[in-house]
Amino acid sequence: MSKSLKRVRGALEAAGADVRVLEMPTETRTAQQAADAAGCTLDQIAKSIIFRGEESGHVVLFLTAGGNRVDPAKASAVAGQPLGKADADLIRAETGFAIGGVAPVGHLTPIRSYFDPRLLDFNEVWGAAGTPRHIFAIAPGTLLEITGAEPADFTA
Repeated sequence: MSKSLKRVRGALEAAGADVRVLEMPTETRTAQQAADAAGCTLDQIAKSIIFRGEESGHVVLFLTAGGNRVDPAKASAVAGQPLGKADADLIRAETGFAIGGVAPVGHLTPIRSYFDPRLLDFNEVWGAAGTPRHIFAIAPGTLLEITGAEPADFTA
């Protein structure tokens, strides 16, 4: 089992979330791939979109419904600083995950996180579990609680 997958499972267990992590037969790097693998709607995928805070130099996480796009201007306003592109090295250094498998939990360092309220429209959403082939289903309210993310309007 990969270190990334172990961290996600550990974080979910530590939070008391009764969640089963599933290994899919195909990649789940994109929201559409994850939705197809899970057999759910695109918006039931909790995408982890990472930006670099231009003032802080640290990553900022936006958990958004799979069909939504993060609006950079709204996201910068929510984060209280200009946001730029986070490169793969920064993402891996702060989250511990490679692009395509960034989970909403189990990060190496505390991450400022924001939550798309659209996810709360569902009974169940799916998040990446630290690898390009592992995902987990969770109640969106539970995901919001265990991530400590702040609900905000940051989508286009």
